[in-house]
Amino acid sequence: MKYRHELKHDITISDMITIRQRLRAVAEADKHAVDGRYLIRSLYFDTPGDKALIEKQSGVSRRAKFRIRYYNGDKSVIHLEKKCKVGGLGLKVSEALSESEAKMIVDDDIGWMKDSEKELIRELYFHMVSERLEPKVIVDYTREPFIFGPGNVRVTLDYNIRTGLNNTDFLDTECITIPAAQGIRIMEVKWDEYLPGIIRDVVQLPHARTGSFSKYEACRLPMIEPGYCGYYD
Repeated sequence: MKYRHELKHDITISDMITIRQRLRAVAEADKHAVDGRYLIRSLYFDTPGDKALIEKQSGVSRRAKFRIRYYNGDKSVIHLEKKCKVGGLGLKVSEALSESEAKMIVDDDIGWMKDSEKELIRELYFHMVSERLEPKVIVDYTREPFIFGPGNVRVTLDYNIRTGLNNTDFLDTECITIPAAQGIRIMEVKWDEYLPGIIRDVVQLPHARTGSFSKYEACRLPMIEPGYCGYYD
């Protein structure tokens, strides 16, 4: 596993339409997408003192957070993920979870985790015991993903961000979520050693704001600060 370059841009709906058309001309849609998009549901973890949230708000350059995620309501494929950030670089480590394993974690039935064959599950267990890491918030959104082979580039358009507020039963596909981030749309660009010029041109938006918007933060803050719509470093 290696760190990848990551850039995020806050874009308008007209920007998104423009970028989508450009990307369709030069890149491929992710094979897992349905009609060019998929729905993502994540459950994020944090400590009782909100360590991950505070580190994000404080601009700590080296940080990590855990989440459990599945796509399009399909609970047959669930992933435990650890997302690490160092400056503008990101690394994601992932392990598969069964639905029953995910439910036990959400229900704080974690004794089995310490003997798991999967290192990431054991690592989450360590943090749940030593730091009291716990499920914090459901984050839902729609993603349109595009892939470009040279540079191993992945461009995603994310929108319709919703929060489960205090509900952490993310396996309940009928649970109520509400809009978060006040309609913000995010373009993420990720690549390995180099970003090809053709993609650099395609995603170029002179007025777009580059920053570090956090869906987790945007979905947590409505519970703390009503009206909050996200955060940029």
